[in-house]
Amino acid sequence: MPEITTPRELFLHELGDILYVERTLADETLPKLIEEVSDEEFRSGLEAHLEQTRRHVTNVESVFKALGEPVEVEECIGFEGLKREHDKMIEEASSDLVDLIDLGAAARTECYEIAAYESLRRMAKAMGEDKAVDLLDENLKDEKDTLREVEKIATRLSKESAAALSR
Repeated sequence: MPEITTPRELFLHELGDILYVERTLADETLPKLIEEVSDEEFRSGLEAHLEQTRRHVTNVESVFKALGEPVEVEECIGFEGLKREHDKMIEEASSDLVDLIDLGAAARTECYEIAAYESLRRMAKAMGEDKAVDLLDENLKDEKDTLREVEKIATRLSKESAAALSR
């Protein structure tokens, strides 16, 4: 890979990175989580987020197009680490804990995406790319809303789990 030497090159690299995350979530990770979880509210939330994520892919691709750039995906090693961590926890833990493990993985992923979109948004704004800012803002809002939902469900399931242990 050639050296990244300009803010625009950095922006495009980071944009390709989040596209990798969104595509992997839509094509692999979210469908897998939907099959794994047993809590209906969590499953329903994951299904809704899968639809959002597909829209996020389209939005990120549209940012490339708005900049007159080819759509290029960059493997995201940070996200790959989050996936490996999840898979290891699933292997090591009781099947009774799958929903809590998946909620933790979802929260970490949402935080990662929020940080990426906030950074991309700042760079797009600095470059005067208003169309890109609008598309990135849309994705950022969705990710923040999803994190709030994940946290709400995680709080409920954690309380339910703790109550079941004290019986």
